[in-house]
Amino acid sequence: MMKDAASMPLAEGIASKDVRIHSRFWSRYAELVKDTVIPYQYEAIHDRIPEAEKSYAIQNFRIAAGLEPGEFNGMVFQDSDVAKWLEAVGYCLQTQPDEELERLADEVIEIVAAAQQPDGYLNTYFTIKAPDKRWTNLAECHELYCAGHMIEAAVAYYEATGKRKLLDVMCRFADYIDSVFGREPGKIRGYDGHQEIELALMKLYRATGEKRYFRLSRYFIDERGQAPNYLTEEWEQRGRQTFFPDMKDFGGDYAQAHEPVRQQREATGHAVRAVYMYTAMADIAGESGDAGLMEACKRLWDNLTGKRMYITGAIGSQAFGERFSFDYDLPGDLAYAETCASIGLIFFAERMLRLEQDSKYADVLERALYNTVLAGMSLDGKAFFYVNPLEVVPEACEHHNKQHVKPTRQGWFGCACCPPNVARLLASLGKYMYSVRERTAYIHLYMGSESTLNVDGRRVRLMQETDFPHASDGIIRVYPESGEAVLAIALRQPDWCPALQVRINGEPVSTDGLSDKGYIVLERAWGAGDEIELTLEMPIIRMQANPLVRETIGKVALQRGPFVYCVEEADNGNRLHELQLPASAALQEEHRSGLLGGITVIQGTAERTAEDGWAGRLYRPAEKEGTASQDVTFIPYYAWANRECGEMSVWVRQS
Repeated sequence: MMKDAASMPLAEGIASKDVRIHSRFWSRYAELVKDTVIPYQYEAIHDRIPEAEKSYAIQNFRIAAGLEPGEFNGMVFQDSDVAKWLEAVGYCLQTQPDEELERLADEVIEIVAAAQQPDGYLNTYFTIKAPDKRWTNLAECHELYCAGHMIEAAVAYYEATGKRKLLDVMCRFADYIDSVFGREPGKIRGYDGHQEIELALMKLYRATGEKRYFRLSRYFIDERGQAPNYLTEEWEQRGRQTFFPDMKDFGGDYAQAHEPVRQQREATGHAVRAVYMYTAMADIAGESGDAGLMEACKRLWDNLTGKRMYITGAIGSQAFGERFSFDYDLPGDLAYAETCASIGLIFFAERMLRLEQDSKYADVLERALYNTVLAGMSLDGKAFFYVNPLEVVPEACEHHNKQHVKPTRQGWFGCACCPPNVARLLASLGKYMYSVRERTAYIHLYMGSESTLNVDGRRVRLMQETDFPHASDGIIRVYPESGEAVLAIALRQPDWCPALQVRINGEPVSTDGLSDKGYIVLERAWGAGDEIELTLEMPIIRMQANPLVRETIGKVALQRGPFVYCVEEADNGNRLHELQLPASAALQEEHRSGLLGGITVIQGTAERTAEDGWAGRLYRPAEKEGTASQDVTFIPYYAWANRECGEMSVWVRQS
């Protein structure tokens, strides 16, 4: 069933370049990305960090361009590391111009452009190592995935600098891809095993206005999962040979190609592939008005966030295949919870907010951002988590079934998708703060900033003055271009906030009857400098999981504001599993400016199970356990593993 797009409540996003963040919390990350993360990753992709695993990424492009001799090294999708670095640079330059950084990016772009083949093809693995094997293993070899990431880089860099070099390179490649894939005679009726090209083509379409890119993106989505299954046929044509031997056991749903996307009801398979695909589905649904595709997005969102998401906004619980398992299977100590998957979940949430202005999407976006994504990078910006567990005992990480879990962050990875993904997300953070539908400006995230929005055909400047998330109050100043404008400003009331108090120009405003799907909608004639004062209640909340989550029954996790908290050995000693938090225990927050970059801790008194009377026995008849009181300190989850190596746990038993 199709529905005219114009009749749907679609919202427009806002470009990163239209937001200037000046938040005590977030400005530090902006500076960290620009001054530390991007330069560090530049050195990493050039293989200049002795203690980090070699990347080979730039070297591969130089070899493919004929600038030096050699063989391809690294993962088959190594090109994407360069693409994501360039994309992060593009977003960074949109808000923080830097001549030297732009010069370095231009040099990299020259090498990338030189590696492009005469017909427009661009992929260093197949150019160097297997030129006769193009498009023969879409299931595993990531050709279109790498193309998608470079397209995203091209769009971000063009929007930042106005330079078309990389954009023209990728338009040529997209035109070539369009000549290869489709339902027309002589074309390959296939799609990539790792979704990414679909969402990238939507960005290229909006940047260039070329509708062929939109149609190609929709083709890849519509064709996926159709019978006969292309990826299965391709495997048969290769003589059942696999590039990655383990993938033969991953199953038909691994790449979400087991059935047409509109029929899919559960988040299955590789978690990153899934959310990249869902992002494209939502984008296409909004552009085309495809109601069936929109309903599929909502259905998949509900399964993903209602049954298969960790409290930290992490997804993908199973290490085998970096994938989803089944409903309510959310083990903390075995979690895979890839950083990239939560970043993809943020992409999906932002696209869903355009389709439907419902705070449940922003709640998940915020949860993933403040917890898993920030945890994915050390506070100094030089080490990263690929996997984000909710419980760690370092000794266990040495054994086979938990070797994917690391108790400390790594400097780099042979498969280094996560570090540049974190950089590009944090560099583009402004685009997730707002959206606009008709005459309403929606505020999804609160952070000190200055933004310019186009609302109902007129420019409106919004200034957020707040120390959130350290403080719970703030002022939003409104400056319509014409001096006065009738419009609505919708304030999100987060799921962790039991009450939101509002004043306009000092006068209290009753929010009764103003709430619409989690947003307090304030519609009036706004004059230049009008002030919205808001206070978000930010209590300490004991969170419980659905009892169908076996691993957390009888346990609680603490949350305050957007932060999920954890206990760490550095504060509480080891054997954290022995701790119990009494249901009646008083909990207090305390800000410590000198700890871990400045954090608010939660303190209380816990009980620790005594070890008396065991005398080396493994089992004994049950009796009342002895306990001893112990002060306990919880820190925000994102800050864990920035001190000495030790145990950590998000969930604690409640006595």
